[in-house]
Amino acid sequence: MNNEVRYHMLRPDQIVARRKECPVVYIPIGTLEWHGVHNAVGADSLQAEGIAVRCAEKGGGLVFPPLYYGESRVEALMEANAADRHLIAEKMELDPDNFLPERMPFSATEQVLGYEKLLLHILAEAESLGFKVGVLVAGHYPLIDLARAAVLTFNKRHYSRYHGMLAWAFADHLLVDHLYDCAGDHAGGWETSHMMALHPETVKLDLLPPKGEKLIGVGGKMDPRDSSASFGNEIIEIASDIAVKEVFHRLENKHMYSGHGKCLREGLWKDTH
Repeated sequence: MNNEVRYHMLRPDQIVARRKECPVVYIPIGTLEWHGVHNAVGADSLQAEGIAVRCAEKGGGLVFPPLYYGESRVEALMEANAADRHLIAEKMELDPDNFLPERMPFSATEQVLGYEKLLLHILAEAESLGFKVGVLVAGHYPLIDLARAAVLTFNKRHYSRYHGMLAWAFADHLLVDHLYDCAGDHAGGWETSHMMALHPETVKLDLLPPKGEKLIGVGGKMDPRDSSASFGNEIIEIASDIAVKEVFHRLENKHMYSGHGKCLREGLWKDTH
């Protein structure tokens, strides 16, 4: 039996079989961004894809290829906005001025609106391919707000609302922040543990300085030097369990999410007995 869940790796007959069994598609979104000297720059999209795959393996459905491009390159980006962005640029052997707004062809607002349109377009593509629930999985945390905005707009479409696909968006740390006081960080112990669980070959902790020394472009409560694959697997398992419950509740109770402003509601599955 083929356990592959990635849409682009399957033949049409395999896609149809999995879609009939569970008409859900997960769409990982991320970016290319500094994640410390110890992590791959694609960490956000890699995490989103890994969590999406875990969800599809647990509950069924398929996973679209991850999106690495299109987000703002002048706002909510380490290379452009971090307090130590000059040190990041130095490590990357780049001119920090490369990330100034005037170097970009579009303004910050245009970039945000362009990205939301791209997400809407992707959701419409998923709908046209026969899915009943489409889930944007945000690995780059600032994208959750843009994803939710796209979800609200998509679900307002008359066809989608009454006949087509219901969209939702999540970021793993927001599903479990009531369980962990270190949930969510930037290249700290949370994200680095994710990467050690999903792509251990990309993580090199011995590139970090000893504890007590300043880290470049790293933030969060958990020190990345305390990261582990076991912790990464633990938090991915819990987050994906919750995400699958959210997805199945939407699949079986679309009417509960179709009212104005209701599609972003979470936790309704807890009331199902």
